[in-house]
Amino acid sequence: MKQFFKFMFASMVGFILSCIILFFIFFGIIAGLISSSKKEIVLEPKSVLLIKLDEPVKERSSQNPFSSLPVKGFQYLNVLGLDDILKDIKKAETDQKVNGIFLDLSDMLIDIGMVEEIRNALLDFRKTGKFIIAYGDFYSQKSYYLASVADKVFLNPQGMMEWKGMNAKVVFLKGTLAKLDIDMQVIRHGKYKSAVEPLISDKMSPENKEQTLAVVQSFWDHIVSGVSAMRKQDRQKLNDLATNLSVEQPEDAVKYGLIDSLTYRDGLIAYLHKKLGTAENTTINYVGLKKYNDVPSTIKKEYSKDKIAVIYASGDIVEGEGSEDNIGSERISRAIRKARTDNSIKAIVFRVNSPGGIMISSDVIWREIMLTKKVKPVVASFGDYAASGGYYISCEANKIVAEPTTITGSIGVFGVIPNFQKTLNNKLGITTDGVMTNTNADFISVDKPLPEYQKALITRGVERSYKTFVDRVAKGRNMSPEKIDNIGQGRIWTGVMAKELGLVDEIGGINKAVEMAAGLAKLKNYRLIYLPEQKDAFTTLIEQLSGDNEQEAMIRTQLGDFYPYYQSVIRLRNMKGIQARLPFTLTID
Repeated sequence: MKQFFKFMFASMVGFILSCIILFFIFFGIIAGLISSSKKEIVLEPKSVLLIKLDEPVKERSSQNPFSSLPVKGFQYLNVLGLDDILKDIKKAETDQKVNGIFLDLSDMLIDIGMVEEIRNALLDFRKTGKFIIAYGDFYSQKSYYLASVADKVFLNPQGMMEWKGMNAKVVFLKGTLAKLDIDMQVIRHGKYKSAVEPLISDKMSPENKEQTLAVVQSFWDHIVSGVSAMRKQDRQKLNDLATNLSVEQPEDAVKYGLIDSLTYRDGLIAYLHKKLGTAENTTINYVGLKKYNDVPSTIKKEYSKDKIAVIYASGDIVEGEGSEDNIGSERISRAIRKARTDNSIKAIVFRVNSPGGIMISSDVIWREIMLTKKVKPVVASFGDYAASGGYYISCEANKIVAEPTTITGSIGVFGVIPNFQKTLNNKLGITTDGVMTNTNADFISVDKPLPEYQKALITRGVERSYKTFVDRVAKGRNMSPEKIDNIGQGRIWTGVMAKELGLVDEIGGINKAVEMAAGLAKLKNYRLIYLPEQKDAFTTLIEQLSGDNEQEAMIRTQLGDFYPYYQSVIRLRNMKGIQARLPFTLTID
């Protein structure tokens, strides 16, 4: 028997060592593939920068070294972030080998805030005198808004162009919850705090319709103004075309001056050859954003020891570490503290793209921004969203910069406690019973309705949290609590509306925020660093092999237009404590 255990343990040790050795061999092979795939990019003269936005874009590029591998699953992370897209467009301005930009916009999958950032970068590119050409088999209103910046806008002769005005829809879950016999017990402050409506109603309240219409109208007015300026069209005419659905056929888009010409791809290619001065029997040197990202920049900046830290906070606000896809209070707070205590960092740009989340986690991050502001300037830069908790964590910044289409405000809080008693009893035949040492020892229980005393206790907590929220904003914006309460109540605003109300200082993108931060810190020369630090290659590999990122990407791909419904259920499942957030799903089209 002794001999048996001896051989058994020896075999186990050998197996474990073999697995470890094989893993590191595999890791080395992967690393070798990566290094071999990174070829030096030599750009040909008369190149055209090809911009296709047919994949979801995050605020920040992944530093995953395995994303360049031609292996199923890894490609889901091989997407440039908005940060690198803006850098590449800027780089192309002075690149003598890039003659122009081709916008291929048949299938665009980015939100309006990112469209605004990229459009502004293209407007700057136009000033160089280089050309911008746009083409689409189908133009949505968002993609056409981006295309309108081009010198020439082409449409497939059998294609379509959407021009109809904007609408907004909210996903309601009351019917689903009723079928499951789930009673959602809601305590909220703010007559416009519509985040809970999907749980307790099957339609929008008058107050929610009022605020949402104002937001959508502001979006539409901004898009019409932008198209009007670039296409030299009368604003009223553009509105009339949308109201009457006048752009019925591709020819109508040309007739009304929205499109320059109808052409197939071969006609477009011929036009590009003409712009480049190249023979039609030659191949056009297209360079995609991912490839161009590896081309060295021709912009030479003087080295500086002084830094501006750009801290990214994207996604729902959650407890703990969080991930690259949400705002973990510990992870983001640690990044802010690092920037505060680093004497070489002279200012901070706090890039926020969040619909909000857990109240206490928002307050933890707010505290770090408040402490940092005493030491060095902080400028908040808003993306698509900086609402509720997203605004909470930003309100103490020295200055706030928002896009015209940023959804912000939503100063209000709520709490949700589900009651599963009927679900357990009626659907599953389960009953519960128990004993307590004290009257409220079962606080909070989800298998029975809230007693009035406990409900009153939670209500006091919600009211206290709302007052704290209002006081934080009032102090940060140097306004009275009464005024903040008046424009609060959970109401959402666009960036343009928020500026008029004093919730935002300037309209612009992240580059505008960096310029403002440099000005406040009195910096002429500086370099940018980016926080939080992204995960190392080993951790990224392990997470990728776990399949979480692939699974999420596959769900998004398979569900398509139904993906927002899936998100609503996931967000409901992840709710903890008092919430400061936007409606579950607000789709603006």
